[in-house]
Amino acid sequence: METRRQLTLFVENETIEEIRAKFNPIQQALIAAHVTLCREDELKDLEKVVSNIQALKIDKPIEISFNKVIRFENGKGVLIPAKENNNDFHNLRNAILISPRKHFPHITLMHPRNSTCTDSIFEEIKSYQLPTTLFFNRINLIEQIDGGKWKVLDEFTI
Repeated sequence: METRRQLTLFVENETIEEIRAKFNPIQQALIAAHVTLCREDELKDLEKVVSNIQALKIDKPIEISFNKVIRFENGKGVLIPAKENNNDFHNLRNAILISPRKHFPHITLMHPRNSTCTDSIFEEIKSYQLPTTLFFNRINLIEQIDGGKWKVLDEFTI
C-alpha cells in the first residue's frame, strides 16, 4: 500500500475548477485545485513540521501572484506558474521545513498523467479570465492511498 502525504494550499476559484472539470475531470475527482506547499519527501519529520506550523506567527493571508498559463511535459499538461518573487510562499516554507529546497508554486489545470492538452484546448484555456493573485489562510495536511482520492487529515489556520 502506497501512502502519500503533502501540505497543500487549496484554491477557491470557480473558473479554475470549471477548467479542470472540463479538461481534466479525472484529476479534479482526485483532488481539488491547489498549490502544493510541501511534497511528501519533505515531510519525513511530520511531527516537527506540524509543530512548526502551529508556532507560526503570521498576521495576514499568504499571497501568491501568478503568470499566464503555460504548457508542460511536452505540451500534454497545463499549469498556472507563480511569479518568481512570491516571498510569502517561500517564507512559509522556510518557517515550517527543516531544510527546504527551492520549490516553485503553481496550479495544475491539466495533469499529463490523466489528460492531454491540444493546441485548441490550450487556446480555449487561455481565453478564460484567470486570477493573477490568490490569498490563502489555511494549510491542509492531505493524504492519498494507492492513487485514490486525496483526503484532508488536518487543517491549520494561518
